[in-house]
Amino acid sequence: MKKAEVVFIPFPVPSHLISTLEFAKLLINHDNRLHITVLLMKQPHSTETDAYTKSLLTSDSINFINLPEFTVLPNTDPRAVFGALEAQKPNVRQAVSGITNGEQHGHLAAFVVDMLCTTMIDIAKEFSVPMLVFFTSGIASLGLNLHLHTLRVRDNVDPTQLQQVTELAIPTFANPVPSYSFPSSVLSKEWEQIFMNYVRGLKNSDGIIVNSFEELESHAVQSFSSHSELAGLPTIYPVGPILTPEPETKGIVESDDIIKWLDNQPTSSVVFLCFGTRGSFDDDQVKEIAHAIENSGARFVWSLRKPHPRGVMVAPSEYTLSDLSLVLLEGFLDRTTGIGRVIGWAPQTQILSHPATGGFVSHCGWNSTLESIYFGVPIATWPLFAEQQTNAFQLVCELKIAVEIALDYRVELHQGPNYLLTADKIEKGIRSVLDNDEVRKNAKEMSEKSRKTLLENQSSYRYIGRLTHYIMNQI
Repeated sequence: MKKAEVVFIPFPVPSHLISTLEFAKLLINHDNRLHITVLLMKQPHSTETDAYTKSLLTSDSINFINLPEFTVLPNTDPRAVFGALEAQKPNVRQAVSGITNGEQHGHLAAFVVDMLCTTMIDIAKEFSVPMLVFFTSGIASLGLNLHLHTLRVRDNVDPTQLQQVTELAIPTFANPVPSYSFPSSVLSKEWEQIFMNYVRGLKNSDGIIVNSFEELESHAVQSFSSHSELAGLPTIYPVGPILTPEPETKGIVESDDIIKWLDNQPTSSVVFLCFGTRGSFDDDQVKEIAHAIENSGARFVWSLRKPHPRGVMVAPSEYTLSDLSLVLLEGFLDRTTGIGRVIGWAPQTQILSHPATGGFVSHCGWNSTLESIYFGVPIATWPLFAEQQTNAFQLVCELKIAVEIALDYRVELHQGPNYLLTADKIEKGIRSVLDNDEVRKNAKEMSEKSRKTLLENQSSYRYIGRLTHYIMNQI
C-alpha cells in the first residue's frame, strides 16, 4: 500500500494550533495511507498546548518534531511575529530533509501550513511538493481578504481609500460589506506590507482548507466557482466544523461548580458572556456590562478576565475575588447571587452545550462562532480584533443567526477600544438574544446541518475525500 507523508506547520497560538491538529486527526481517520509529521514552534510557557500535544503522542500516524522556541516578546509590534517565522525557515528545511532521507512513513506528498505561515511556500517549492493552507476562519472572510488584495494590485486602492468608502461589494458576501466590518489589518497603512505578503501567500498556495462548511456559507462557496475574480484562485476545501477540545485550565471558579449551577436553571434561560482567550475590558467598560446584566434581569454566566497593560500582546489574567469586588459595581455580586455567576476562565464548550444556555455574548472569534452554531446557541455580537467584525456582520446580516450588540467595535493594540459601549445597548442585546424566536430557530436549523456535514457522503466529508485524493496523487 502506498503511503504519503504530510508535513503540518501550525501557528503557535492555542486557537490556531489546536484546530490545525484536530484537522490532522480528521485527515488520518479518513485515510489510513496518510502519515503526518507536525513541526512545532513552541512558545515559552505554553502549558495549554503542551498538555494537548502530549495527548496525541499515542497515535502511530502523527509524530511531532520540536523546532527551536518561537520567541516574540509580549510588548513587541505584532509584525515581529513574521520576522520570527522567517527565522524558523532553516529549522523547517532541516527537519523536512530528515523526513525525506528516512522515508519510513512514505513519500513526502504535501505541506499543510497555517494561514499565517504561508512564507513556508519557499520550502515546499524546494522539496517540489504542493503547499496547502489551513485557514482558521470562514470562507466569506477569506474572500474579503482576496478581494481587497486584488483591489490593491489591480486598481491601486490603498488602505487610506478603503477607510473613505462606506461599503463595498465583495464576491463572497450576498450584501455589500460596510468598511467598519473590515479587519484592522486592511485599514492601516502600517500593516499594508504584511497584509499584501500574507494574501499573496494564500493566492500562491495549491489549495486552501477552510474550517467551515458548505451549508453555512453556501453563497461564499458558490462564488469561488461562479465569480470570474475568484475562479482562477486555489481550490477551497471546506472541511469543518472542526471544534477544539477544552484545555485543562481552571479559573477562580471550578468548572464543575458552574455546570452544577446551570443544572438548576430553566432551559434556554441563561446568557453566557465570554470574549475568547485575548478578550478583556477596562474598568469603565466592565461597569457598563455589569449595569446591563443587572438591568436585564437575565440569568447569566460571565467570564471576566483582567486586562494587561495596553500594547502588550499576552492573554488576560485572572482576577482574585478581592479584585473582582473592586472592578464590579458595588454590591453587584451580592445582588445577583441568585441569578448569575462571575467566573474567570470558562469551560466554553461545556457551557454552550448545556440546555440552560440560551444566548452567547461573544467576540465572534471563528472557533467560538463554530461552537455556538454546533450547539444551536444564538450569538449577540461584540467583536474585538482581527476578522471578528467581518464575522459579526456575516452572522447578523447574512446568516441571521445572531443579534447585534455592536458590529463596529474594535480594539487596537496600542490605542485600545474605539468607543465605550453603553449599558443600554448591551442590555438590549442580552434581551434580544434570549427573546428573538426567529434567530433562535435559524440557529437551531444551522446546528442540525453542522452536526451532519462530516458524516459519510455529506459535504465536508466529501471535501476531505477530494483532498486526500489530491494528496495521494502527489506520490
